[in-house]
Amino acid sequence: MAADPTAWSLVEVADAIVRKEVSCLEVTQACLARAETHQPTLNCFISLEADEARRQAMDADAALARGDVRGPLHGVPLAHKDLLYRAGKVVTCGSRILGDFVADRTATVLERLSAAGAVNLGALNMAEIALGASGRNEHFGHCRNPWNPDHVTGGSSSGSAAAVAGRIAYGAIGTDTGGSIRLPATMCGLVGIKPTQTRTSRHGVMPLSYSLDNVGPLTRTVADCARMLGVIAGVDPNDPTCSSEPVPDYEKSLDGAGARGVRIGVPTSYYYDHTTEAVRSALEASLQVFKSLGAEIVEVEIPDHDLIRELFGTLMRAEAANIHAKWFAERPGDYSTEVRARIEAGLYMPATRYLESMRLRPGLMDEFCEMVFGKADVFHAPGLAIAVPTLEETDAAVSDDALLINERLAWCTRAANYLGLPSLAVPCGFADRGLPVGFQLMGRPFAEEFLFQVGHAYQRETDWHQRAPAL
Repeated sequence: MAADPTAWSLVEVADAIVRKEVSCLEVTQACLARAETHQPTLNCFISLEADEARRQAMDADAALARGDVRGPLHGVPLAHKDLLYRAGKVVTCGSRILGDFVADRTATVLERLSAAGAVNLGALNMAEIALGASGRNEHFGHCRNPWNPDHVTGGSSSGSAAAVAGRIAYGAIGTDTGGSIRLPATMCGLVGIKPTQTRTSRHGVMPLSYSLDNVGPLTRTVADCARMLGVIAGVDPNDPTCSSEPVPDYEKSLDGAGARGVRIGVPTSYYYDHTTEAVRSALEASLQVFKSLGAEIVEVEIPDHDLIRELFGTLMRAEAANIHAKWFAERPGDYSTEVRARIEAGLYMPATRYLESMRLRPGLMDEFCEMVFGKADVFHAPGLAIAVPTLEETDAAVSDDALLINERLAWCTRAANYLGLPSLAVPCGFADRGLPVGFQLMGRPFAEEFLFQVGHAYQRETDWHQRAPAL
């Protein structure tokens, strides 16, 4: 491994700490040094809590000296999107509306990460109230892509992606309502998973949409992602919507994982409608890797995704407007122009449209699974069909194409949220302007273990996940 521990993966650094090849404090200090150096450029933190992180690291070292290994993340520095509640801490949700909100509880996922031994570096930047596929933020400043700071990170988990891709944190928690884990993972060259709806607890997480929100990790490798999801997934008595489905040992299942005999479905419509030539080439190359591993590539038809996109939009707008209705009535000027317009649209959504979107959802999920997984074991599609845009290109105040670009950012990701299916983003190269490109693997409900196995098989044959931006 490299001499600089920030170049190691999460699994590598966690195992090195337990073997006492490096101390928790050394690793944390190295991450904090990178944060202090690159925060002015990346703007990935809303609050960097250096002193508290050092105290946690020293406590982890003391525990290790006593022979107490707290869990699979012992001493590993992480950071998390600033919409996860931490008791006694301000949680802004990237907004002015919540700029002075102090949480009275701690999110279940953060409690589980802490119990597993993780060190928390602080709270990460994000799109305002988690509403925005580009990741722009008018209140705390825009987070920037480590591969090229003129470009967006993707949203809404923008700081989560920038911190992990910038080798400041080994992993980060994000949320995904319409692509907000997979989009920034794809745009920043990372792995990220939107789990099955209800797979992870949402207790202590500021909601955007009750029906569509998911919590999951962004990491550098599939193995890292498997380890983090294994820690946070599972039933939670504090979240009645959280599934009691047993949680497999995701990481252990990667041993000997391969793609031989796996049927990989490629859509014949919708997902490739707006792909650039360079993105398409990278995606086709990833399919050739799978083919070389013994996988079978099959074309699959899919349900009407224009309808699914419309139904998704109805659910998200209506539920977001419901959540923010009181604040919006009292303090509309504290929302940015773009977010204010999207909330206002939801306030006028007819109840019949909302109920229709809920009613059609189970049938469309069954139809998708029948059409796709009747022929394939896993569904392969672009994470982002277009080139990663610049900040200026996504700014409606200066770019005539901004609305179109922003609409196409989440073109390939929203369906998984509406259908409630798990989807894993995996980097597969670089395309337009030298920015990352990636694919997503979708599976049946609770197929995260299988998605990890297929994604890990790909990463054993490629090195895209080992590339780091030259900050």
